[in-house]
Amino acid sequence: MKEMVRWGVLGCAGIAAKAVIPAIQSSRLGRVEAIASRDPGRAGEMAARFGIAKAYGSYEALLADPEIDAIYNPLPNHLHVPMTIRALEQGKPVLCEKPIALNADEATKLAAAQKAAGLPVAEAFMVRHHPQWKRARVLVAEGRIGEARAIQTIFSYYLDDPRNVRNQASIGGGGLYDVGCYAINTARFLFGSEPKRAIALMERDPAFGTDRLTSGLLEFPEGRQLAFTCSTQLSLTQKVTVLGTRGRLEIPVPFNAPADKPTVLVVDDGRDLAGGGREEIAIEPVDQYREQADAFAAAVLSGEPLISGIDDAVANMKAIDALIRSAKSGRWEAP
Repeated sequence: MKEMVRWGVLGCAGIAAKAVIPAIQSSRLGRVEAIASRDPGRAGEMAARFGIAKAYGSYEALLADPEIDAIYNPLPNHLHVPMTIRALEQGKPVLCEKPIALNADEATKLAAAQKAAGLPVAEAFMVRHHPQWKRARVLVAEGRIGEARAIQTIFSYYLDDPRNVRNQASIGGGGLYDVGCYAINTARFLFGSEPKRAIALMERDPAFGTDRLTSGLLEFPEGRQLAFTCSTQLSLTQKVTVLGTRGRLEIPVPFNAPADKPTVLVVDDGRDLAGGGREEIAIEPVDQYREQADAFAAAVLSGEPLISGIDDAVANMKAIDALIRSAKSGRWEAP
């Protein structure tokens, strides 16, 4: 049995260069052996920068390489499904960036391809691999804050560059796809269930056509709720608050937790508004991207189950679809 996964990376996306490639290169179970770009010069530059052995001038050439064991797909959103399916057809498992697709129908098509190939496919929600989220889920499940009934999430940043893929509607740009998806994914993770209905407001950039400000409300079983706001044109902010009948849980840096600094969970029993019942739970520094890479590599090497596979990705996409439909209809929509 192989001891290491030889990764191939499709494209030179910012998230690949900033976080995922360095994480894989420092992981226990894998190394990046090839990178591809439609611009051969960019592929060569990235290969030299990260010590990657092979640089390809086309995605197809990388996918055909028999020495590559698994693919990381951080291409623009409209290429997630088609290129992931092509990788599966070449016998290669895929870790694909979020959102897994542009809609649930696409995601379902990918799920069928994954099941036919019998190979791992996962949506790259690195947060599920961070100990702060695993601990948060345990605290909620154990009733540390009583019955968890509401989650409030904010995820925003400011980006007005028209060249950036996040600001290009035709290829899947916009706030809901880029960061709102985290609010949905983590609420589903903490509640351990799927939303029953959703309603949303969207404000679109007049030039880009992308949703630059989206707020949504999702109803989960037993009356539980997620309320979230996401934006591509507001000040950099991240926060998650879980409200329970006997306290609240706060995750101050929920999504882009630094790899080299501890994170903190805050539990407050609500005895007063001055912090009298506040407790901080420190979480040691963790590179959540490295944890994600090793978890996926373990699934490739030994068949270990994925934390969340393709079915989970389809479910998240169904909730996103419902919010998009609601923003158009002005009504509650079911996933």
